[in-house]
Amino acid sequence: MKFWCASAFIGTTELVGLARQLDEHGYHGLMVSDHLMYPRQLGSRYPYSPHPDGRPIWEPETEWPEAWVAIGAMSAVTTRLHFGTNVYITAMRPLLTMAKEIATAAVISGGRVTLGAGAGWMREEFEIQGQDFDTRGRRFSEQIQALRALWQPGWVSFDGEFYQVPEVRIGPTPPGPIPVLVGGQTDAAMRRAARLGDGWIGTQYTWDQAVEVVGRLRRFLDAEGRDPAGFEIVMALYAAPSVELFQRAEAELGVTGVVCMPWAMRQFAGEARTPTMMAEEIARFAESIVAHCS
Repeated sequence: MKFWCASAFIGTTELVGLARQLDEHGYHGLMVSDHLMYPRQLGSRYPYSPHPDGRPIWEPETEWPEAWVAIGAMSAVTTRLHFGTNVYITAMRPLLTMAKEIATAAVISGGRVTLGAGAGWMREEFEIQGQDFDTRGRRFSEQIQALRALWQPGWVSFDGEFYQVPEVRIGPTPPGPIPVLVGGQTDAAMRRAARLGDGWIGTQYTWDQAVEVVGRLRRFLDAEGRDPAGFEIVMALYAAPSVELFQRAEAELGVTGVVCMPWAMRQFAGEARTPTMMAEEIARFAESIVAHCS
């Protein structure tokens, strides 16, 4: 089992120190979330909102540091820790720029990066940049194929419906294949993951919800003729963390990675999140769970 620590809502200047602690305590990786902006006039509904009006669960002033800049900085002060995105919205970004940014992070980190990518939900983020929101799913699917082509050594090219790249050289070249995990829990997202992904990233689930969503994913894998062995399944579980819970998720559901926030239980109980409290919980979770499940 791989333990990925979520970094959403952590201050930008806290990330490097957090990465050092996770590296020291044997976590598999750290995941960076992604948004470019928060428009003053937001009409899009956040798909996981608990609010009747569909507004996001974060405030407009919440920081979302650029993922690959942050990953480059964190990889420079760690030796084992892996880095991923949960999730990076590729379809609202220029293909070649994105390919170079991710490849550079892969080189600097020595291959310790995973691209977790999704189609996105905020129409405003796309339209403010002049990107078409309505074709994002088809462009996202094509980008996965294009990125893999552009990350190869030597002269590379790609010819698709939305993206055409004549023969070019793009350096640096990643030291090896960059895993692509596809996010989302709609049928379209799961079908895309089963067809094109090296794995799938979900959100947070109760046990019964996890059983249902993984069952749907496996049906799509079967339809695509994909062998579940080696296919990554990453999610968070709504339950008190325990060795038994994570061992069961691995054995019964095939979950390969858990997204965690070790300090969350104390924070939800009303305690302020401080560097000391976070360091205590990172160490405790590592000793009581990570060491017995990794």
